[in-house]
Amino acid sequence: MNLRRLNTSRHYRILRFTSRYWRMRVVFWGGALTVGLVSILFATAATFAENAFAHVLTHPWLALIITPTGFFLSVLLARTVFPGSEGSGIPQAIAARRFRDHATRERLLSLRLTFGKILLTLFGLACGASIGREGPTVQVGAAIMLSTARAGGMGLERGLILAGSAAGVAAAFNTPLAGIVFAIEEMSRAFEQRTSGLVLIAVILAGLASLGILGNYSYFGSTSAMLHGATDWLAVIVCGVAGGLGGGAFAKIVVWGTGRFRAFIAPDPMRRALILAGICGLTVAVCGVLSDGATYGTGYHAARHAVEGHFMSWSFAPLKFLATIASTLSGIPGGLFAPSLSVGAGLGSIIGEVLGVHSAGAVVVLGMAAYFAAATQAPITAFVIIEEMTNANEMVIPLMIAAFIGYGISQTIQRESLYHALAHGFIENLVATKKVD
Repeated sequence: MNLRRLNTSRHYRILRFTSRYWRMRVVFWGGALTVGLVSILFATAATFAENAFAHVLTHPWLALIITPTGFFLSVLLARTVFPGSEGSGIPQAIAARRFRDHATRERLLSLRLTFGKILLTLFGLACGASIGREGPTVQVGAAIMLSTARAGGMGLERGLILAGSAAGVAAAFNTPLAGIVFAIEEMSRAFEQRTSGLVLIAVILAGLASLGILGNYSYFGSTSAMLHGATDWLAVIVCGVAGGLGGGAFAKIVVWGTGRFRAFIAPDPMRRALILAGICGLTVAVCGVLSDGATYGTGYHAARHAVEGHFMSWSFAPLKFLATIASTLSGIPGGLFAPSLSVGAGLGSIIGEVLGVHSAGAVVVLGMAAYFAAATQAPITAFVIIEEMTNANEMVIPLMIAAFIGYGISQTIQRESLYHALAHGFIENLVATKKVD
């Protein structure tokens, strides 16, 4: 009798474990698919927002009113209605992995904040801000997967934040390998065996959602460009050095400027933050006017045109560089992935034209790899993501060389990576708030 009861109890526990096991898996799969679907909708809405700004801008000088006003309103909403939504979103995801309590993580990654992040990023694009949606997609993906973990009772919240971040990158660019590399190299700064399966499955399911709706596409189109002769190979070194200096300077200015702005705002946070937002918005508008509108938004079209082998205006790279710094320091929600890639494309275009290379498109992707690797200090992510975005299969080794030269030079300018340096600000604020509470 006792043996029968023991067997019955054991059987019940096995069934219960099996039921819970499959419930957690189904919820996790649903969360990863949701990240993919939300990323696709976000991408479609971002394109619409950029087109809306171009449609409203019937005269170039209108930007001097629309853009500063938009920055002002965006910062106001970010500080009052959606606190924690400002900036790229990647530093918030990194910071959230440092805490273990639910309440603190909820202040950086929540579904309510997800809505605000998407809404305000779209609003920024509709005002001409030099921002991207890819960084925000990382925060959105991490928030969705964190909510999934709680709904499914899975635990492993740090791993699921990592998985959501990777899925966000993969779905945003249709770059599954880059999503995995980004999670290892930038988000965790290490290979975590316990969570590697979560990251892989999340990337696969988010990628399947993207493939099912949009099909297999390359973000910047496809290029068969390759290097020919000594001049083209010289461009690898020149792009690496120039990209390292430019990307390193960008990271240094953003980290330094963020600290200085925070100190300036502290005595009167709301009023001074809004004043700075208006000044940054005016700077972006002036850059847009001087570039005939080329520096507004993500810079995607200009970069794709360059990848296809067309030289860009020499003024594009410096003006886009300035507009992206102003947008990043303003405090509005928005990422810097796509704008940084477009700056790198402009830089590569200048180098290609000066050197008289045989393949302009090849040197453009080299500039993108070097500058992006320097700005983020994630060289492996840089060459993988650009190879996937452009199908530049003939350029793998040159992309690696340019990315690692850019990364090495950047480290002499800015010792800590941009995203991790910015994450410290969120961590310090949350720690200070917890002490007050």
